[in-house]
Formats: sequence, structure tokens, C-alpha cells
Amino acid sequence: MTPIAVTIAGSDSGGGAGIQADLKTFAALGVYGASVITALTAQNTKGVAAIHDVPADFVGAQMDAVFSDLDAGAVKIGMLNNAGVIAVVAAGLDRYRPQNVVLDPIMVASTGADLLHADAMDALRSLMSRALVLTPNLFEAGVLLDVPIARDEGEMRAQGERLLSLGPAAVLIKGGHGSGPDSVDILVEAGNYTRFAAPRIETRKTHGTGCTLASAIAAGLAKGQNLYEAVGEAKVYVSAAIAAAGQLKIGSGRDPLHHFSKWW
Repeated sequence: MTPIAVTIAGSDSGGGAGIQADLKTFAALGVYGASVITALTAQNTKGVAAIHDVPADFVGAQMDAVFSDLDAGAVKIGMLNNAGVIAVVAAGLDRYRPQNVVLDPIMVASTGADLLHADAMDALRSLMSRALVLTPNLFEAGVLLDVPIARDEGEMRAQGERLLSLGPAAVLIKGGHGSGPDSVDILVEAGNYTRFAAPRIETRKTHGTGCTLASAIAAGLAKGQNLYEAVGEAKVYVSAAIAAAGQLKIGSGRDPLHHFSKWW
């Protein structure tokens, strides 16, 4: 069988994040990618100029079209910017019961624009029980728990354990926005945690990093890897894509990763 992954997320017209980054990542890792678009953004490397919400019923229609036909081995969920869309996505997940849901709780773009309506936070929390793994960065974890940003690995682990109580089977707290010589992500599961580290790369070419990591995890799961293997491969892939980003000159702001550095 051909490994298939589905991304449910917003479109980035600049090509660096969202649906575009997800599909590039799936392709780079040998997985067929399908998509459900939840929002359109007028966006480039400098920022988000406008957001157009896709009607919730049309998001549902896309889910019906995709999941009624394609045997998806994993689902990556990204930008869900309002409660209506979140409710439709939750209903679709309950209807089709896809396996291996990776939920990336996107709230703010890497360029600083808000991507989640303030009144949608509770709806987003309610979606977490359907996730195999939740992948917040330090800021997102703090917002979800209404606590300050974790300052060290101990606090990251503690926040991951608290987020487990919201329903996901596992939580990957991403440390890319932290400090120190290594970028450390911590995978927290019931009664267990695993540390994934890579040398921190000082660069502004990081647009779409979170989307890429979550979709890389989904790609691994679609290929039959367990969660530990999928996170480990995703960490290696994203680190290489960041390291190679300097080979590209895309815009005048925060450039994206090099998703295809292995082949170009």
C-alpha cells in the first residue's frame, strides 16, 4: 500500500508554512499527501496581510471527499482559526476515525500574526482528546495551560504531563524557541518521557518549522513507524532542512526551510 497522510490546515500563499509546507514534507519523506484547507492567507516571508476563512461546511465537505476514498495512515492538523471550523473537524474525525492524528496547536505565525481567534481556545482544547500526539511550542504550551513559558527542561516535562490531562495520548513540547546550545524537544507519554536534541542553529530562516515538524511526524506514522521513531526521524529531517535553508533566497523576511535539500 502507498503510505498516505492528510493535512488539515491553512494555506500559505508564500509557500513556506501551512498546507504547502506539509505537502512538501510528505513528498520529501516518501508519503502521498492529501489536504483539507481550513483558511486562506495572503502571506509572504514578511508577514500575513489577510486571512480568509473557509466556510465550515466546505471544510466538512473536503473531509468527506478525502476520508471516504483515501486510506490515510496519519493526519496532521494545523491552523484551525475559529470555533466553527474546529467543531466541523472534530465531527469529521469522529465520523471517520482516522488513525495517528498529529495536532499542532497553531496560534501565531512565525512572523507574529494571530492565526487563532481568541474565542476558539476552548474549542481547540476539546479537540485534543482525538490526538495521538499534541505538538505545542513553548509559547503554545503556556497559553493552553494559562501558565508562564517553561524556562527549562524540567518545566517543559511538567507542562507536557499537565497537557496529557486534556486528552492526547502523548505531548511533544518543542524547545526551538528556547535557549542554549541544543534545541531540545521532550516527548511526554503516560509514565515516560524521551528527550530529542539537536544543535541549535542560529538563523532567521525558520518560517514553517512547526508545520514541517508536525507533518514529518505524520509522514513517519503513515509509513508504519511508532511514535518514537517518527519523532526521531522528523527531528533529523527538520534540523537538516534548517541547516540547508541558507542555500535558498526566497524573500526579504523570514525565509522558509529547505524541504528538498537532499535532492536539489
